[in-house]
Amino acid sequence: MTDAMDKIAGLAPDDPIYAARRLRPEFVEGAELCRVAVLHPANGHGIDTGLRLSLAHRMAVLNADQSLIKDYGDQLSEIGASEELMALARGATDLAEPLATIARHVDLVTLTPIDAAASDIARLQSAGLTNPQIVALSELIAFVNFQTRVASGLRLMRSA
Repeated sequence: MTDAMDKIAGLAPDDPIYAARRLRPEFVEGAELCRVAVLHPANGHGIDTGLRLSLAHRMAVLNADQSLIKDYGDQLSEIGASEELMALARGATDLAEPLATIARHVDLVTLTPIDAAASDIARLQSAGLTNPQIVALSELIAFVNFQTRVASGLRLMRSA
């Protein structure tokens, strides 16, 4: 079965890299379960799917991953995301709170994670995010950046 990682990496069932991924089915399944859990969780803790997809798209843009940009853009279109969420997805910074603080945090952790500090978590709390929301946001940031790197590596392997 083709998963989201195969799709964004451009892998088809007849591709040797596709087959190689299936040598470790627990990794294929784990990545897909993680994707679903961070984008469409059973309990979103007040961070809805539209916001999650907007942030995922924003990270795809920051990482210049054209496949992910298209994939998350298509998903945003499917749900009819608001103009505010579309602006967030495109990289806007002149947003209302708490979106401005969330966007700043996503950008920081995506582009320069070494610069992230405890004060950045405090800033999220000051913007009104609860601890479960901060954890959910952190999981989303981690997953999308992981997804970008794995897809990039798979594409490189295909081109070799």
